Order: sequence, then C-alpha cells, then structure tokens
Amino acid sequence: MRKIMIVIFSFLLMVIFFTISLSVGTVTISLPDLFSSVMQKDSQFSFIVMEYRLPRSVISILAGFGLAVAGVILQSLVRNPLASPDVIGVTKGAGFFAALVIFLFPDSPAYVLPAAALFGAFFAFILLLIISKRLTISPAAFTLVGIAVGAIFQAGIQYLIVKFPTDINMALLWMSGSLWGRGWNEVLSLLPWIMILLPISWSQYQKLNVFQLGDEYSKALGLDIIRQRFLLLLLSVSLAGVSVASVGSIGFIGLIAPHIARQLVGGRHQYIIPLAALIGANLMLIGDSIGRVIIIPREVPVGVMTAIIGAPYFVYLLRKERKRN
Repeated sequence: MRKIMIVIFSFLLMVIFFTISLSVGTVTISLPDLFSSVMQKDSQFSFIVMEYRLPRSVISILAGFGLAVAGVILQSLVRNPLASPDVIGVTKGAGFFAALVIFLFPDSPAYVLPAAALFGAFFAFILLLIISKRLTISPAAFTLVGIAVGAIFQAGIQYLIVKFPTDINMALLWMSGSLWGRGWNEVLSLLPWIMILLPISWSQYQKLNVFQLGDEYSKALGLDIIRQRFLLLLLSVSLAGVSVASVGSIGFIGLIAPHIARQLVGGRHQYIIPLAALIGANLMLIGDSIGRVIIIPREVPVGVMTAIIGAPYFVYLLRKERKRN
C-alpha cells in the first residue's frame, strides 16, 4: 500500500509541476487565466498556452517517461546503478548523427533530424553489442564499453563543431537538450511510441525482477538470458532513441529517476517502472520551468538544468559505490 501511495503522490506532483509549467515564463499567467485559456479559444492567453506551453509541457512528460524507463531497464540488465542511455553512448550516437544532418545537410526537411538521431541511437547500440560480444565481457563491464563508444561519438561531434564553426548555434542548442520551438508535431511523433513502448516495458517487470538475481538464478528459472537481454536492451534503446530524437541530447534523467525510484519502493519493477517514469517527467518539468524563468527573456535549455540537478547526484552515487566496494 505504501508503494502505491508513493506512486500516486508522484503523479499528483506531476500534475502540480505541469500546471506550473503552463503558468511560468516571460509572461506569467494566473490560474484563473490559465483555466480560461484552456477552455476558451479567444481568451487573452490562449495562443501562448495552447500553441506554445501546452505542447512543450506534454513533450516534457513524454520524454521524461521514455528516458527514465530506458534507464530502469538498462540498470537492471547490467546490474549497475551508474548505467543510463547517455552513459553507455546511445545519446551520444544520436547526437553525432543529428550533428551530421545539422552541419552537412542544413536545408534538410524537418523530419530528417529526428530520424537521423533515432538511427544514431540504434547504430551506437549495434556497435556496443558487437564490441561486447567480441570481448565476451560481463554485464557490469558493458557500461565501460558504452562509455568508450560514447567518447568516440563525442569526439566526432567535437570535430564537426571545429570543422563547421559557422553553423554551431543550432547544433549546440540540439545537443544541449532543448524544448525551445517544440510543438504539436513533435508531440504527435513521440506520443505513439511512448504509448506502445511504455506498456510493453511494464509488462516485462517479472523478467527484470529475475535478472536482478543474477545470470545463474535466471538460467535456473528457465530464462533465455541472451535472447531476453537483447530484447530488453532493444526496448531500452528504443525508448531512449525516440525521446532523444524529439528533445535532443538530455542527460541524467535515465540515471537519476531509476535510482530515486529504487530507493523509494525497493527492487520490484512493477513499482519501479511507473514511479521512475513519473520522477523523470517531474525532473523534465522542473528543469524546463526553471530554465524559462532564470534569465528572462532568454531561457536555459532543459538539458543544462537537468545536468545541474543530476551532476551532484551522480557524484553522490560514485562516492556511494566507492564506499560499498
């Protein structure tokens, strides 16, 4: 009962942060005006709310869901609390291929950039699998290989920035993770993926619970480890890839949200998955809201805000793991 109450409380927090996200910005909108803007199309602030802030807030929630649940699956499979899509190179792969489009094909149609980012995420995943298989490494060492793969893509991004310094603004905005300019098109492109992949992820909670026991116990319980690990990794990369393709290279959500959820509700994935998804959405909403008001009329990208929130927590996790070992 306590675990269910924590999930419900996190949902209520998301509703509160969602309302705040609709209210704050260069123009602050009161709750009565916000309500009338949603209900009446000819209201004073209806255009700001319905065409600018509402889709932006919705995509914050959807991307937070995707990145957080991707982190849950990944951390459970490799049994490493420091693993996340951005740590193992998936986000960097998406960023590199997005940068290729921005720098080499600046006049491409709008749909090419997210498609390239999604392709880059899966390319990084395939490269990670190939290297891991050749080295026959343990699941724990999988994270270290991912860091190396991410470093390769990051070097490629830096090369493109140096090579094409005149086209740097759009690339930096995308790679820092920004919700600026996101509208209903991005919501409609991300929503079907999340609606399909999120229930599938939750349906795999029993397998994730078994994987937590270790490979030997998983085999003893009749689990096809290699096949199931591949399918679950593919699910994690799909969630991270579609999220990054929509909002850019946002880090730390997939690292922090699963760990906080695990601290609150224990190791049962039937609770971890929904709670982590809600925490991820809340972090996105908080980061975006603060980023919009901290230097009005300009804004700080949400990826920068999540990094400010997440970096100290990452250091805390490192110190905790060091003491444990």
